[in-house]
Amino acid sequence: MLVDPGGRNDYYQTKLVEKCALQISTECFFHLLLKAFIACLSLTKNTLTDPKLKSPMYFFLCHLSFVDMVYTTTTIPKMLAGFLSDVSVISVPGCFLQLFCFHQQTITGHLILTAMAYDRYVAICHPLHYTSIMTRSVQLHLIAGVWGFSTIWPLPSTIIAILRPYCGPNVVKHGWCDMHSVRRLVCADISVDNIAALFFATVSLLIPGLLILTSYVLIGISILRMGAGQRLKAFRTCAAHLTVVSISFTSSVLFPTKSSFGFFQVRIIVAVLYAALTPFLNPVIYSLRNKELQESIRRTLVGFRSATVSATKNVSTVS
Repeated sequence: MLVDPGGRNDYYQTKLVEKCALQISTECFFHLLLKAFIACLSLTKNTLTDPKLKSPMYFFLCHLSFVDMVYTTTTIPKMLAGFLSDVSVISVPGCFLQLFCFHQQTITGHLILTAMAYDRYVAICHPLHYTSIMTRSVQLHLIAGVWGFSTIWPLPSTIIAILRPYCGPNVVKHGWCDMHSVRRLVCADISVDNIAALFFATVSLLIPGLLILTSYVLIGISILRMGAGQRLKAFRTCAAHLTVVSISFTSSVLFPTKSSFGFFQVRIIVAVLYAALTPFLNPVIYSLRNKELQESIRRTLVGFRSATVSATKNVSTVS
């Protein structure tokens, strides 16, 4: 008679519980991702089609929503597929493409928030000259600079990573291919890679961070000179943007900080929450106190409901 080692049943029970918990969490995560994608898509659609949402703030908000959609579709679906199948496999070119897109979209989001901070600065500090400063040409130049810089800046780090020698095991200890996780697989001295990655990451965070901070210091000085009513109005104008900036930059700082101490499990959790929650929260935060956006979404929902009812009546008539 063969006797199982002690505790084997507990082991199987534990594995079964972990499997069920993973399936439940994956389903919840999928619903959150779907809601985030729908929220970003709805926000993008409204800012593009609603004639009342044509101010510079909505122009930049449309691009931010598009970045959130691309950001989530770059990382999360592949990770969820790995959760459901227990094994997540990605090709080498696909890994490096994901690595580039992940960093490119992160930088783009930070730079768009910087452009929005400048827009808020002009609106509050120079209200009489706002329309003459934030012209359509200026908006297009700003957004072209954002996309151009965010596309060029991650290229050197990505090219360095592609040219490095790799040896097994080819296991990325992360939910997706990012620079730090891929660099750990290099079979050579990576001191230069670490310095280059630190430089590019610092610049991509420091420049937008300093520009946003400068904008809000000037906004704060201007607000102190206003009356009580104007102060409240100015604060409401900046509240949503400040909230999104705080979430975005805090998560970006925590992301490499946790990895430097070796807690890759914590790093994965922070990164996944950042990748899923931020795109979901951005539309919610911007819609929470924005009456124009709320009204636009309400009109869209009413129009969609009317079209659905009309289509149902037509089907019933044909039947």
